[in-house]
Amino acid sequence: MKVGIIRCQQTEDMCPGTADFIVAKKGTFAFKETGPAEIIGFVTCGGCPGKKAVSRAMMMVERGAEIIAFASCITKGNPIGFPCPNAQKIKEAVTKKLGKEIRILDYTH
Repeated sequence: MKVGIIRCQQTEDMCPGTADFIVAKKGTFAFKETGPAEIIGFVTCGGCPGKKAVSRAMMMVERGAEIIAFASCITKGNPIGFPCPNAQKIKEAVTKKLGKEIRILDYTH
C-alpha cells in the first residue's frame, strides 16, 4: 500500500516524523489493518486552520497514495500534547473531496 501522511505544521520543527516512517514500514499501530505501507508523501497541513490539507491530500493521491493518514501530531497532539482544534474539520473536508475510494487513517502511532 502507498500512503500520504499529513502532519501538523506547528510541530514540524520538533519532530522529524521518524515514528511515522517506522510504523508505516512495519505495518504497526494505525497500519495494523493495512499492513506495511510505503510513504510516498509527507506534507504539512499548511498551517492553521489546515486549509491546504485538501489540496495536498489530492496531490498525494494523484501521485499514487491509496491511503491518506493524519499524523498523530494532528489527532493526538504528539509531541506537544495539544491536538489540532481543527482536526475533525480537516478530516471531513479531505474525506468529502477524496470520496470513499481512498482510505483515511485518523492517526499514525
